[in-house]
Order: sequence, then structure tokens, then C-alpha cells
Amino acid sequence: MKKIIFIYIVGLTSLFSLVSCSDWLDVAPNTDVPAKELFTTENGYKSVLAGLYIVMTEENTYGKNLSFGLTDQLVQLYDKIPDGASGRSDVYIYDRETSGSYNTKGALANIWLAQYNVIANANNLLKWWELNGDVVLADPIVRNMIRGEALALRAFLHFDLLRGWGPANYALNDDAKEVKCMPYRTVADHSKQPLLPAKDIVDNIINDLKEAKECMSYESGLDLGNDADKRSLRCNYHAINAMLARVYNYAGMKDSAAIHARMVIENCGLVLESDNNNDPILSKELIFGLNMHELEDNLSDYFASGEKINTKYYLNISTLNSIYESVGAESEDMRAKGTAFSRNNELQYAISLKYIENTNGIIPLIRLPEMYYIVCEASEDSDEAADCINMVRNKRGISKSKDVVCDTDEQRIAALNREYRKEFYAEGQYFWFLKTRGITGALSHCPEVSLVEENFIFPLPDSEIEYGWTEEESEN
Repeated sequence: MKKIIFIYIVGLTSLFSLVSCSDWLDVAPNTDVPAKELFTTENGYKSVLAGLYIVMTEENTYGKNLSFGLTDQLVQLYDKIPDGASGRSDVYIYDRETSGSYNTKGALANIWLAQYNVIANANNLLKWWELNGDVVLADPIVRNMIRGEALALRAFLHFDLLRGWGPANYALNDDAKEVKCMPYRTVADHSKQPLLPAKDIVDNIINDLKEAKECMSYESGLDLGNDADKRSLRCNYHAINAMLARVYNYAGMKDSAAIHARMVIENCGLVLESDNNNDPILSKELIFGLNMHELEDNLSDYFASGEKINTKYYLNISTLNSIYESVGAESEDMRAKGTAFSRNNELQYAISLKYIENTNGIIPLIRLPEMYYIVCEASEDSDEAADCINMVRNKRGISKSKDVVCDTDEQRIAALNREYRKEFYAEGQYFWFLKTRGITGALSHCPEVSLVEENFIFPLPDSEIEYGWTEEESEN
């Protein structure tokens, strides 16, 4: 994969050996051009912004572990168990390295580091925007775009860190809001930053997204259904509204969540698809995603059909039927059909086609159905709630005779539980759904695993504990 190399910087002194403290801000991506020269042209700003998206396709972020990788392994969506693992429960070993197995502790440390790397470089871009953006970026639209997208990315990346390292069931647990869980980095330097309460992280994310939305307001009329400029592969105006809907829903701010989700549904220009033939990733529903260079080749170690299926991220056909509530060889739900999964009937295995038949190289981060699900969960009108979730189900091929009702909160969450698992298979969202709503216990598609709250709380990496902010520094 072609890469833009950025310097990792998380405020941990253990990392300073990678580059001197005085030099890291002067390193330009994949070039010998000093940063002070790179930021003297509009193209320099644009190349750094593009670099943020490219780095986000690496395997320690959304190119694996925060999409189809670790987060989906944590909810047992694959029956493939790594060599060296003694069983499915090994994926929940967070306190020690497990060589030759899932090695979840190492994967989590790498996610933390990679996310803060992109955040640091977004902050560096914002710093230079403040220093000379009004001079170098003469076009006000370009100037607003650079700042708006950088702020939105900073918020998006922090939110997924919060979803991992923050408390479970945030919305309904007042104590959870006070848990100090992570820093919110807004500075472009190597200083250590304090661990903040979860509620402060939420406030910072929302503030960044609100400012980003204001910056991007010039494209409020953007039609993603006719997306010639590929704005769905960047933090566009509608994506920022979708991010706000997602964050407000996480925080239990239901009115705001529903308002922003409706804004996206009504204004983004996308419609729910009823056919996934030749497009199992449903790219026509994409609000925000990433483009991975040569995706099908890069992800062939994880997804491949034919004889190699049993070495990849497969699931048993019985598991597939359980996830999609299928009866018999074929489901009426297009998400479970041969247009979505390749089946090996001899081995009784199946594998998602989302990254096998993906000619546009798309890693989906936010798709339109989530906005319908957020309205379903957040609406005070039970009829609207049912209409939203059933609209997605009907478009996927499920008959109206099987429509669900959403008269109570319990009914809504139970229906959404099933639909998140189906809709976002191999996209990394189901784990967050369960954690955000405090859902523990046995997984219906994998009854031998019963989740407990500790499975949802990622521990701080050792380096952050050893070299990060301390309580003594807080007291001083």
C-alpha cells in the first residue's frame, strides 16, 4: 500500500526516541520539505489533509482493527480462531501479551497509538492554519474546508477512542460520565495531557463538530447521491451531521440525535438500496468512508473465497443463519444472500464479499441506515421509530408481514440489536452498539460466549500508565 509517513506523537516520553522533541513538528509527510515550507502553498495544506485520510486506512485504525478486525472479533462475528488461541475467550485477554493468538493487548496499544498519531497531525495542520492559513489559503472555501475537515477528523478519532476506552452505558450511568479515561489533544506539541472525565471528552467532541459544521456550511446543499467529487470519502457537511447524530445518541441526548439524523436523511441525497448485486459494501449509501489503495489485494489475507476460505475471516453457515435469522439455504434478506456472502457448502463456511468484491476500495465508516436506526432509537413517536427500522428491513428484502413494533424501549433496543448485527457485519459497529447500551450476556449467534462489562472497557496502554499524565501533576 502507498503510505504517507507521519510521526507518531502521543505525549508519551517513551516515544520521543522516534524523533527529537524539537524536530517532530518539522517533518513533512513522505518528503524532505520542511513543514514551514510545506505550509506555504495551498497544495501543501491539501497534501497534509489527504495524508490524514491515507494514514487512517492502516491496519491499526480503520484498515482493519476498527472496522472488520478486532471490534468484530470481540463480538464473535467470525468462527475463524487464530492459530495459537485456546478458544474464543482469548480475545478478551487485555492484561497480557498473547503471542501467536489474538494478542488483544498489543492490538489495543497499537490502536491507541495510531489514533493519536493522526490526531497529532490534524492538530499540526490546524496550528499552521492559525499561523498563516489566512494568507496562504486565499480561497475562503478552501480555507474553511481545511479547518472543517481537520476538526471533524479530530472529533471522529477521539470519539472512537472514547467508545473503546471510555465507560459502558454512558447515557444511563451518571457515574460513568465522571470516569477519567483519556486525553483530548488539541495541541500540536509533545506535551503530556491529562486524562479527562468522559463527559468532558463528549463536550470537546461536540464542540469540534459544531465548529467543523459551521466551516463546511458552504456545502450544505451537497448531493451525495450524485457525488462526482467523491465527497463521501472526506468529512463532508452531511458526514459531520451524521457524526453529531452518532455522538448525541451515545450521550443520551435523544432530541439532538434525532434532529441531526433526520437532517442527513432528508438532505444528503442518498436513498436506501434494495439491491447489493455487484456492490456488497452498498457504496451508494455511503455518507463517510475511506478509500484504500488496492483494497482487494491489501485485504486478501483476511477475505478470500474458494479453497482459501477456511484460512480467512469466515463464519459457519449455521452462524450466518443465526445472525440473519435465516431459515433454509437462502434468506429473503439480501444481506445474507449470495450477493453478500460467498458460501462453501462442502466446508459449510461463508465469508463476506464486502472486501472481496469492492472495486471502489471503500472502507465504510458511516452509512445511511445508521441514521434511520438513530431516529428509531431516539424518536418520541413510536410509530416513527417503527417506520424507520422497518423501512431499512423492507429495503433489504424482509416482507412487511414481518415488520417489528417499537412501542417500548425494550422492543426498540431488541430490534436494533438484531439489525446492527446484520447491517454492519464486518464494519466494526456492533461492538459499539452493545457497549453504548450496556448490553451484556450471551450472544445469540455464539451462545458459548457470555459478555460481561469488563469485556467492553479497554485498559490504558502500559506506556500511557508509565509515561503519561499522573495524579500528582493534576494536583500541582
